[in-house]
Amino acid sequence: MSFEAVIGLEVHAQLLTRSKLFCGCATAFGASPNVHTCEVCLGMPGALPVLNREAVTLAVRAALALDCTVHERSQWARKNYFYPDLPKGYQISQFDRPLATHGHLDLEVEGSARTIDILRIHMEEDAGKNVHDDVLAGSRSYVDFNRGGVPLIEIVGAPQIRSGAEAAAYMRELRRTLRFLDVCDGNLEEGSLRCDANVSIRKVGATTLGTRTELKNINSFRFVAAAIDFEIHRQIAVVEAGDAVVQETRLWDAQAKVTRAMRSKEEAHDYRYFPDPDLPDLVLTAAAIHSARATLPELPAAKKERFVDALGLTAYDAALLTEEPELCRFFEAAVAGHKNAKGIANWILNELLREARGQPLAALKLTPESLAELVRLIDDGTISGKIAKDLFAELVTAGGAPAALVKERGLAQLVDTAGIEATVDAVLAANAGSVAAYRAGKTNILGFLVGQVMKASGGKANPKIVNEVLRRRLG
Repeated sequence: MSFEAVIGLEVHAQLLTRSKLFCGCATAFGASPNVHTCEVCLGMPGALPVLNREAVTLAVRAALALDCTVHERSQWARKNYFYPDLPKGYQISQFDRPLATHGHLDLEVEGSARTIDILRIHMEEDAGKNVHDDVLAGSRSYVDFNRGGVPLIEIVGAPQIRSGAEAAAYMRELRRTLRFLDVCDGNLEEGSLRCDANVSIRKVGATTLGTRTELKNINSFRFVAAAIDFEIHRQIAVVEAGDAVVQETRLWDAQAKVTRAMRSKEEAHDYRYFPDPDLPDLVLTAAAIHSARATLPELPAAKKERFVDALGLTAYDAALLTEEPELCRFFEAAVAGHKNAKGIANWILNELLREARGQPLAALKLTPESLAELVRLIDDGTISGKIAKDLFAELVTAGGAPAALVKERGLAQLVDTAGIEATVDAVLAANAGSVAAYRAGKTNILGFLVGQVMKASGGKANPKIVNEVLRRRLG
């Protein structure tokens, strides 16, 4: 019996605001427990919510970038459930009248293009965080409400994904888009981007959906793929054994590499949604939506295409340069200073990332303008590649102006043919055996001799002239 998987992802993205969705408490990650709290986000009697305008701006920007229809009027609703991390006993969310609907996300999976529809995007407040500490006596659990009330958008994808690899590709592309928009920092480890996956199976060719399970709060792309693939195989084994898949919420155990039952899965009616009486409808004007659309930045997919078509980069290099906003901005600023995009891309991808060793580029002393100047000095023949590499390492750690350093230290290439000829003659005299071997037909020795001349000149001889002189001397 052949089965296919049907997967829909619900992605929660924390919005990059300084304060929470309905109060003025800070959203900064990593503070001591329960310091970023107040009467509103703790649900004290009589406290009233006041909407954060910037959160709405960011949510609209994300919805437009994902080609959604942003509705001029949407409604806040109370989603009722009783967990320790939800102090009010309900979550302020949106239900049947969300902020936006009917968008899509284009992505590439193993070389093939895919489009996944986005059903809806709605705003809501985040819950607090349960902290389980087995080290303490009695295996106590605690609640940290710092996260409670942080603004979120939930991006609900259509059940069109068919594998763990597709799900991970969807998450990567979505994260990339949100980061380029400055809507969400995309930090999976800190929980600012989280994914719930609804997974079911059905016979190939069937049109009805099978019973689904929900995999909660998966915090890495690798785990998204692994958890979904495990769950697909688990459900197939259940059906083939003659049993029925149970609708439930399951957690991914990354150490055991299995999913485990957590609780029965709630349906919408279990949450008893109703309009929040403390909040009026969220109303946007057509002019405001149009203005937000007009100010959208160039998105990573469009940048990648432009880098290939207009700048002549390979698709592989363009994909690497558009993976992170900081790297892309560095590249574009350097290209603005010198038009050799391929040369600059090579230095960034082959040298800069290695020197950075995982640090943010802003922590390095090298600026985009300095890199552009360095590549220009190579292109116009002022310095050799060897000198450039030595200089580059210094620029990364200490900074400076490449042209000024070259002049100050006398690093410019030797282009005096007579001087290079003298160095070549000395090298040939010191390597008579290599000369004889070359003349006997071992022409690959030329590279060794070029290296010796470059070494003798301190790396400053022009390699092109060195090659020409050597070939002429060697006959």
